[in-house]
This record gives sequence, structure tokens and C-alpha cells, in this order.
Amino acid sequence: MSTDDESFHPLGDEWEDELETMLDDTEYDSDLGMEMAQDAMRVTKGELSEAEFHEKHHEAVMEEFGEDERPTKEAYEAAQEEAKGTASRMLGAFDGDGEETRRETMKKMGVGAAAVGMGAFSSTRDGPMESLSAEGGHSETTEHSDTQWGMTIDLERCDGCLTCMSACTQENDLDAGVNWMYVMAWEDELHEGHEEGTDTGVYSSDFNMGSDFNMLVRPCQHCTDAPCEKVCPTTARHTRDKDGLVLTDYDVCIGCRYCQVACPYGVNYFQWDEPHTDYEDIPKAQDRDVDSPDEITHAQYEHGERWVDSRAPRGVMSKCTMCPSMQDGQQGEEKVGTSACESACPPNAIQFGNVKDEKSDPSQHREHPSKSRAVIRLSDEHTDASKGVPSPETIDETLSSDDDIESALEKFENLDQETLSIMKAIELVSDRTEPGDEENNSILRKEQEIVASVDAFEQYVDLETDEAITQLQLGDGSERQARFRIQQYTGKPNSFKLLEDVGTHPNVTYLGEQPGPEAEQVEGPTKYEDIGLVDKRQDLLDEETVGGVDGVSL
Repeated sequence: MSTDDESFHPLGDEWEDELETMLDDTEYDSDLGMEMAQDAMRVTKGELSEAEFHEKHHEAVMEEFGEDERPTKEAYEAAQEEAKGTASRMLGAFDGDGEETRRETMKKMGVGAAAVGMGAFSSTRDGPMESLSAEGGHSETTEHSDTQWGMTIDLERCDGCLTCMSACTQENDLDAGVNWMYVMAWEDELHEGHEEGTDTGVYSSDFNMGSDFNMLVRPCQHCTDAPCEKVCPTTARHTRDKDGLVLTDYDVCIGCRYCQVACPYGVNYFQWDEPHTDYEDIPKAQDRDVDSPDEITHAQYEHGERWVDSRAPRGVMSKCTMCPSMQDGQQGEEKVGTSACESACPPNAIQFGNVKDEKSDPSQHREHPSKSRAVIRLSDEHTDASKGVPSPETIDETLSSDDDIESALEKFENLDQETLSIMKAIELVSDRTEPGDEENNSILRKEQEIVASVDAFEQYVDLETDEAITQLQLGDGSERQARFRIQQYTGKPNSFKLLEDVGTHPNVTYLGEQPGPEAEQVEGPTKYEDIGLVDKRQDLLDEETVGGVDGVSL
């Protein structure tokens, strides 16, 4: 541990003390866990190299756990090809009889859980262990992959309904209080909380910005350089090469909880007791796609050789997974590039997809937030605004060349001047990029639909005359003025990532106000108990989980 009085953990002294107390209740070395967590964050900040980190703690990890499966970059690159073949073949020997997990099978063979990891099949035992990594194993970055799943979350669109949390709980069969994401209202010295009797903040009479609370939605950030992975002695916590998801192999995790200490975001959960839903009773995603459940194999559910999805067994760490069964196509191709929380969010505050694809929804929302907000608003079938956007076909059937703006608007039941103004503004700022065939490029697709409607409208009514531009409140009709008009309609949100200075490179971007260092959780617009959720696991067990209202900073 550091000898100075300053906390190394971004969540502060109180949180750090709670973590140390938590480690004291385990069978593993608390000091080692705290020291490794501190050094893992030094690595992400560039203050310590991966090799120095591995060497510094190798002897202590070997003494404590009997193995040190933490892979270095050099070891990973050297062993990768061999691992893809050898590790997969070796893992096949531990499939069990269909009623046991690999953990149980290995225990019967006399292999302690602490000694189990992908590197157990390494070809060398000299010096620092060279960890073998099958597909889905450790990766320092995903620079060689074109896919990195992530999110852009619009906090000013979040209305605090907690539907995303309910959807996550249902999708993953989580027990009460095992919340893999949190939706919290907060306040600090610069941002006051909700006051009774205040109206919802809006930027125009038609655009609902969500809640008048300050909101924060906190799932796992699926960091490109995840410190939780660096401290895992068994490689249970790992990053998938193909898509950058940071996952936990439940069969390999020994529950040391070092990852919980090393996570700067406080999003890990330890499964204290037996889950309410038995493993055998969890509906397999593939049940929807095959004629007989007997066709489903244990390996299919585990996404290859690793059990990384749904709720964890007792004594194992878990967290948000960003729905790997969806990303792997096991729930149908239409679910690839989506997540349970995104699909369930009523105000479309969550945009999930490939953050490396500039055409994807999270990328578009991150880079063009005001325009994307307007597109989402005009395209959301649950809003009155969307009902006012006619299709090109409807426009052709309705308008004639004798129409002007007033007469044209009178011919549509729901199209008003403000909606037409925003449609034209979107057309002026659009570069008409085609959405392509990738998953979750719906914002660009909807944008092109709006542009097509404007093009059809202008076949009958000239919207670029000085009179029309003035009537639509588009200034001088320039792209700059169009952007300003959209910002009047949707606002111009800040964009930030949580704890960027830690150097973890999180793959969740936020739009809206960022909590300050003294921010504290306050009661939000929807109470957890009102929709069958539990905010604090300690309400059911005499243990704590993340997300309480005890003053811990956000």
C-alpha cells in the first residue's frame, strides 16, 4: 500500500477503505490485492510498464495463488498461435458429463481452482508464466480488430425510469440487488438536484429532454486497457480479441475480488449466495432458434470454451457483459450490435454499437450529438414529432406544384412548421453518408429517410428561397445556421468519458453534465422498489454492493 495519505482509488478514501475491509473478509492476501490494484492503475496511466508490473508482483502472486496466469504482451504474442490449437484441445478434456462445469470436473481431478487458468497449459514454467490464450483470451488492445462494442449514453434524455436495469436483470437472470448497471440521480456543488414543483427541462415546446434530475447511467465501461484484467491471477477476467468485450470466465474465477478493487468505476459484483435461478433452468438463447433443446450444448451456451454470459455461480465475480450472446448472433442476426438495456430504453438514451465504426449509432451520437438527438426525436414512433414526418411516397400523393409552405402544411395532419424546420436543418447539415450494412447504424438510416422526405417536399415547395428560410427560422440558410437551429431544438450537450485521466480508455461516452468530485447520489424520479428492483444488496444480505446513498462519491 501507498504510505501517503492520498487515496489511489478514483472513488475516494471511503470507497478504498470499504474495498480493503472487503478483502479482509476473504481468504486471500488483502495487502497484495490493494497493492496490485494501485499499480494496475499506474500501468494504465503510463507510470509503470506491463513488464514491470508483472515482475513486481509475480513472486507474491505465485506464493498466494500457486500460479500467475497474468499474461504480458510478449507472452501473449508468443503463445497466441499455440493457444488457439493446444488450449482448445486441452479444454475439450474438461467438458465433463454435461451436468458438471469445468470447475467441478477439475476439482474432481484434484486441481485446485486457484491453479486453473488458460496458462495452466503453457509449454514453459521458467520465469514469469507465459499465459496461453484461446479465442476470447487476453488482449492489451483491440487494435487489430475492426470491432469494439460500446455505448454513447445521453444523460439528458434519461428519464430515470430504470427500465434498462430491469431489462438487464431479466436478460441475465440476476438476483435482486445484483445490478450490473446503475441509474442514479445526483447533485453536487455546481448542479442542484430536483426541486418539487419544477418542470422538466426543455429546449423547446416540443422537445422533451427527459428528467429534470441530474442523471448518471453506470454500466461496465469495457475499457480497452482494463486494470481489473491486469490483477486477475487466473485470466478469468479477460478481453475478447474479436470485439473488445471485457468478460469473466465463471469456471476459472476463484472469487479473490482483486478485480473489484482494481476497477476505477465500482461496477463489479461478487455473488455471495446461490443464485435464485439454477444454471440448468436458465433459458438458453439458442432455444428460440433450434427445433430441440437437446441440440444445445454446454459449449454453445459458454460461447466457445468460456462461460461468460448470464448470472454467475456462487463465489464468483460478475458485471455487465454487453450481452455477448447477442453479439455472437446466438439470439439471431437481428440482435447483433444491440443490448438488452438499449432495446428497452423508452427515451432512446442509450445508443449501442461498434464504436470503431464511424457510421454506427454510438459514433454518430458521440460526434454529432445535436443532429442525432433531432433525428432520434423525429424518428421515434412514440413521439408526436415522428408522426409529423411524412414519407416521400405520402408527399408525392399529397402535394402539388401550386403549394407553398402554408398550404402544404395544411394538407398533413401532423406536420407543423417547427418539424419541417428541423427536417430542413437536418438536410442542410447532412453529408448524405450512406448507413451501409453494418449493425446498429439506425441513426444514419433514419437521417437519410428524413433527407429523402425533404427532397421529395422540395419537388413541390422551394424551401431555399429567402422567404422560406426566414419562415423556417434558419437564419441565412447556411450550414452553420442550420446547426444553430438544431441546437435550439435539442441543446448542445457536453461530451465526456468517466475518469479519462486514469488512462483505461473506456468505451462508454456520455452526453450531458459530468458529476463533480463531490457529487453524491440522491433519490431519483423512480424508486427501485416501485419496479421490483433492490438498490442495495445489503438489504437482502448483510453485505454491501455498489450504488448506495451513503455519500460515496460518484
